[in-house]
Amino acid sequence: MFGRRGKDNQDGAGHADPVRAPANVHANPPGGSPGNSTEPPSGRQASASDPRQAPATGPLPGDGPAAKAAAPKAPESAKAESARPEPGKSEPPQTSRRSEEYYDTKTAIFSALIDAIDLSQLAKMDAESARDEIRDIVNEIISLKNVIMSIAEQEELLDDICNDVLGYGPLEPLLARDDIADIMVNGSDNVYIEVSGKIEPTHVRFRDNSQLLNICQRIVSQIGRRVDEASPICDARLPDGSRVNVIVPPLSIDGPSLTIRKFKKDKLTLEQMVDFGTISPEGATILEIIGRSRCNVVISGGTGSGKTTLLNCLTRYIDEDERVITCEDAAELQLQQPHVVRLETRPPNLEGEGEVTMRELVRNCLRMRPERIIVGEVRGPEAFDLLQAMNTGHDGSMGTLHANSPREALSRVEGMITMGGFNLPPRTIREMITSSIDVIVQAARLRDGSRRITHVTEVMGTEGEVITLQDLFVYDILGEDANGRIIGRHRSTGIARPAFWERARYFNEEKRLAAALDAAEVHDDNGMEVFGT
Repeated sequence: MFGRRGKDNQDGAGHADPVRAPANVHANPPGGSPGNSTEPPSGRQASASDPRQAPATGPLPGDGPAAKAAAPKAPESAKAESARPEPGKSEPPQTSRRSEEYYDTKTAIFSALIDAIDLSQLAKMDAESARDEIRDIVNEIISLKNVIMSIAEQEELLDDICNDVLGYGPLEPLLARDDIADIMVNGSDNVYIEVSGKIEPTHVRFRDNSQLLNICQRIVSQIGRRVDEASPICDARLPDGSRVNVIVPPLSIDGPSLTIRKFKKDKLTLEQMVDFGTISPEGATILEIIGRSRCNVVISGGTGSGKTTLLNCLTRYIDEDERVITCEDAAELQLQQPHVVRLETRPPNLEGEGEVTMRELVRNCLRMRPERIIVGEVRGPEAFDLLQAMNTGHDGSMGTLHANSPREALSRVEGMITMGGFNLPPRTIREMITSSIDVIVQAARLRDGSRRITHVTEVMGTEGEVITLQDLFVYDILGEDANGRIIGRHRSTGIARPAFWERARYFNEEKRLAAALDAAEVHDDNGMEVFGT
């Protein structure tokens, strides 16, 4: 260990720890005599020269000119960090404001750590052992540096440095919080989060833009992608499926920009969405029946409206004996069925070759004997292939797209097909849309940050050149309360027999569907059914 290397330098034992840097980095002090220590490298016995027992004044690994220039002002740091709220009233540690002295201290200790440790050996250890090893070395460095810190401050520093070496640095505390939906990093000094639908700043910061860029590269390299000046834009994912977007200079002027769309550790269900007010119990029953009845569904909504979350919820009602194939730009869907094939697009390599587009994935799906095809997000010519799949026996296929209303969603599908270079008359495209898509589910994020399912709409057919739609379930905004929260209600539009009634009856769900539609009707004071806001 690092601490014992100081002892070895005094008594000349020379037992090298495999995780430490080579012994010849620091020469033994003059007059040292060989010793006969047989203590194993992992031992932590106290000795007269153990830096945790008596702070040493000798040279410290990493005590070069740069480290000395960044030497911390320990007493000032302690004063700056001592003014903390009482336990139970403190804000989360990842958003607490830290002084410049804290970052100076961290920089000096981190530099010494890098000089003292063998990263190639550290990489061979499991995560828990590596974290323990780093904590031990940092504790010894703190003792040698004579840095005065409280136990809480030292633990915070230890966690920060461990995260820098083994994880995602300052992002780790934010990723650990389950109440955060988005993390937005605008350069090294500005980090924002979204909590309960509202964006708020944090006091998290990176050492510099180089550290931020290194963390971005660490994230994207885990799935075999890269981000640099030659390829400055990259979509990736974290191991838990959270979506990541990175854009770096020269396109991002003020330093690397990192956006993470986090997923909750406990996957949301329709029942939980009912508790949150996203949908009413009757509406959740209707969505469940739509999923079980193998309707072709398009989920529409704006950015951050919960489209992917809702798609994950609907896939829970796919039977376990069905073969499901998913196609995504960055794999984030989390299906629980046993028979799932997950496909992901691939960007081009340095030579501009090897790209695999979403359209190629969807076309290849048709040769893989799928029963359902699920496209994470439809944003290009693959819309044509998805419609063909829906129209050729792959009932129950699903996808999401960006649009502000069900009508606009169909216009976007038509536009994406036209942009793909398909020389088809508009009437033919619209007929293909109406014969393929059964239901459009519209999600929205309201101005108070809440998310609501605002429409469950059926695609009926065409009348001339116009596609006819039928709202089955809608959300009416009634006002707001004293705290600015939107007040509204979900209601049925009075349709007793939806167009997918026969399909629901085929799956023995017609009674539940009729009961849900009847229970969702809203009546006025005179007992008359309400059809509008």
